Amino acid sequence: MKKYLIATLIILTIIASGANYVFAQPGPGFGSGMMGMGPGMMESVDSEYEFLVKMIPHHEEAVYNAKILRDNTNREEMREFAEDIIEVQTSEIEEMEKYLEKWYPDRTNDYVYQPMMGNYEGLTGEELDFYFLEDMIFHHMGAVMMSQQLIVRGLDEHQEVYLLARNIRDSQRQEIFMMRNWLNNWY
Repeated sequence: MKKYLIATLIILTIIASGANYVFAQPGPGFGSGMMGMGPGMMESVDSEYEFLVKMIPHHEEAVYNAKILRDNTNREEMREFAEDIIEVQTSEIEEMEKYLEKWYPDRTNDYVYQPMMGNYEGLTGEELDFYFLEDMIFHHMGAVMMSQQLIVRGLDEHQEVYLLARNIRDSQRQEIFMMRNWLNNWY
């Protein structure tokens, strides 16, 4: 578990610095065809528009996988966490879609999202919880990084997007520490 804590601290340091790094971190079963971030990369953003376009499918992936977790975990903490992800990130997706429609109605979105999380279909209980937490930590780091880039580089053109990015950064950073604690305590 020390290696995961060290990796988390290094990535959070990079995020805190507002650096514009792009990197991949394979999940626990990378190469097995079951888990892992696969080809997904932590994204960089160069504009408010790009932040919105990239964050929507990033959130959609989290919501999709949180529904699998909610329906197949044996832990009440994990079920509540999944419900929170579904509720909060669905609301944020709707908010971001409104911003795109309002401020960027004529822009064409050709962004192709590369999934960061594994396939949890067929997993239950302890195994599902473990792989979900492992992947969601890095998934959240991606959202924190994109949000921090928008904030530090002053890419926001609208106060609403700045506030959204700040909320995503702060809430998901706290959830990263919560997930690390669960992994350390349960496994």
